[in-house]
Amino acid sequence: MSFDGPQDMRLVTDAEVPVPGRGEVLIRVAAAGVNFADVSKSHGVFGGGPQPPYVAGFEAAGEVVAVGEGINDAQLGAQVVGVGDGAFAEYMALSAPVSVPSGWAAHEALGLLVNWPTALAALKPLGGLTAEQTVVIHAAAGATGQAAVKIAKHYGATVIATASVPKHGAVLALGADHVLDSRGADLAADVLRLTDGAGADLVVESGGTLEASLGAAKRVTGRVVVTGLAGGEAALTNWDLVYRHQVHVIGFNLGVLIQATPHLFGELVGELFGLIAAGVLSPGQPTTYQLADGPKALSELEARATVGKLALLP
Repeated sequence: MSFDGPQDMRLVTDAEVPVPGRGEVLIRVAAAGVNFADVSKSHGVFGGGPQPPYVAGFEAAGEVVAVGEGINDAQLGAQVVGVGDGAFAEYMALSAPVSVPSGWAAHEALGLLVNWPTALAALKPLGGLTAEQTVVIHAAAGATGQAAVKIAKHYGATVIATASVPKHGAVLALGADHVLDSRGADLAADVLRLTDGAGADLVVESGGTLEASLGAAKRVTGRVVVTGLAGGEAALTNWDLVYRHQVHVIGFNLGVLIQATPHLFGELVGELFGLIAAGVLSPGQPTTYQLADGPKALSELEARATVGKLALLP
């Protein structure tokens, strides 16, 4: 393994089974979530990411088969989902996993602690979205974007989504009010047209469209929440903010949110379970790949050739 991208990842068949540490459980992985952060790590551009060689993946769901010190063995046999290191494997150690919702299969819970809280945090506590406001959601056909569309509509917002043209039908089926071509020549102008020149109250920016997002946000009161850099880095200067884009720019990193404000993450998870109970969020139906096809899954995600959540099955 190197930093040459997903194609350089290799399946290893003689890895040792992890030993759960204090406060950890060991799960037999039933399904591992594939996220764009995994692509970034494979290129060495993820901030604070691992150095090769490493076991890739960080999101998994499965059965608890062993517990570490400080964990009640009553958890043995429980179906849980969580985040940690080394998810693309048959076994993974997890700290602070969450129970898979009752009646759900393990793979259906992927996204519960990654994509869904990212979407909710970007919209509500960070983005300040309220009913009757307008939100632009980029990459709306992806796992985080799909959740964001559903949540924003539930809270009474008007949703302008972006996606490549072949994915428009899937995004409209989620409830989006408008869908724009993510590869369009002038996304900011398209948003201004749909908002009678006012701009959007909130833009959820996931990478590659920062300039368009800044131009699409409402002057002075508009917010742009940056959740990723899937399209590469983009520069923004103080001159831009004073003379071109007088908007609020908010940086977001789920891992930092969990570490710096664990109480907020707990509130997000609680609200997500409320949205599940209300039927707003339903069991996921990820596109599945065999573990050996991990490089293919990551390459297709990087090429934006996929819709919704992706999962690897050991």
